[in-house]
Amino acid sequence: MKARHSTAWVGSKQPRKQRKYRYNAPLHIKAKFLSAPLAKELRAKHGTRTVRVRTGDKVRVLRGQFKGREGKVERVDMKETKVFITKIDLVKKDGATRVPYPINPSNLIIVELDLTDKQRAAKLKTAKK
Repeated sequence: MKARHSTAWVGSKQPRKQRKYRYNAPLHIKAKFLSAPLAKELRAKHGTRTVRVRTGDKVRVLRGQFKGREGKVERVDMKETKVFITKIDLVKKDGATRVPYPINPSNLIIVELDLTDKQRAAKLKTAKK
């Protein structure tokens, strides 16, 4: 039986309950966990601090073994709350196979936004006002 989502977990300080909340959250709430901070220039331009990461955005990795590397977002996994970036992948033990490396969006900073979606551009415009 699937665990039900409860907002009562949000108020708890206990790490186990916070993990439980994030793990059992429905996708419309997990989408909010996929936001990443904007670079300083973008923050000043759009008047907002964080934006949800989307496919096509250019990001820089701030933490982990790929720190400092930049690339475009290839895929966003909402269920696992992970982001996959082009040219950031692991080489398997056999040496031939490469697999995309999942990164948590909190370890990223958005350097360039993909504004081909008119709704997203409009939402950023209203955020500035």
